[in-house]
Amino acid sequence: MFFSPAAAQFFSDRPAPIPPANIPDIPSGPAISLAPPSGPAAAPALPAPLLQPPVANVAPPAPSPVQTPVAPPQGTLALSARYGKDLPSINGGLVWRVYSDRPDETGSFKLLREDRTATPNIPLPPGSYVVHVALGLVSAVRPVTIKSDVDREAFLLPAGGLRIEGRVGSSKIPSNQISFAIYKGSQFDGGERSPLLPNVAAGDVVMMPEGTYYIVSNYGDANSVVRSDIRVQASKLTDVTVTHRAAVITMKLVSDKGGEALANTAWSVITPAGDVIKESIGAFPKVTLAEGEYRAIAKNEGKVFEKPFNVVNGVDGEIEVIAR
Repeated sequence: MFFSPAAAQFFSDRPAPIPPANIPDIPSGPAISLAPPSGPAAAPALPAPLLQPPVANVAPPAPSPVQTPVAPPQGTLALSARYGKDLPSINGGLVWRVYSDRPDETGSFKLLREDRTATPNIPLPPGSYVVHVALGLVSAVRPVTIKSDVDREAFLLPAGGLRIEGRVGSSKIPSNQISFAIYKGSQFDGGERSPLLPNVAAGDVVMMPEGTYYIVSNYGDANSVVRSDIRVQASKLTDVTVTHRAAVITMKLVSDKGGEALANTAWSVITPAGDVIKESIGAFPKVTLAEGEYRAIAKNEGKVFEKPFNVVNGVDGEIEVIAR
């Protein structure tokens, strides 16, 4: 039995479809099986999970750098003072002041620095200044220019110390009973002068320019006055003792000798020539008088009583005026 080639059989009267255009050949790689492989290593390699670090462990962003302003250059003013060119250095009591070299709108020079140490090192911006230094009544002033290094300035202050006390005989006068005024020059120089220091307490040390001065010493507030010329030397302490010839006298008006003092009594102490030395009111007035002769005049209830008396140097005493 012979078979003929089979022919396609279509059970439709429509024409056979026309295939689309040919698909170009695309190089293909090895075939990939979509079936899951078997075995422990068969799991596909997936990327590791992305883990978010804890917030606390996240470093803050670095701050942007801040431009620090550059400080202006500084110089140093090194100061010192001596009593003289070949004399010792001054190691205390100095007051240094540094001023602007130009006045402000009020015409005043502005104080920039003040220092009370013996040898200060004062930092200052470069520029021009005025330096003033004082030691008691002695002072000096100088313009200076500061650069960006150390400027050393040494001042000469020819100053000496003066210390005064008062005595009557061998007894020291209490400081609250005596005062001193200091004048420039000698007491024998002509002309009226105002005191450099009108009220210096006993025992105080006063720093003064070297030179000649005179002292007016007042013991009490009456007529015990002593004038003394003195000489002050640079770098030296001059001790001066002013000796008064005087005494403290207490006065009282009594009805009988040794009796009670009468209150509301007005007193006058006069010299034999009639000059009034001291006036006061009270039952027991005290007066410091230079040695010599005096008269005590007491006025009480419209009546006047008097008595002469003598003052002996260093002998304090009491004067009784009897009201009769």
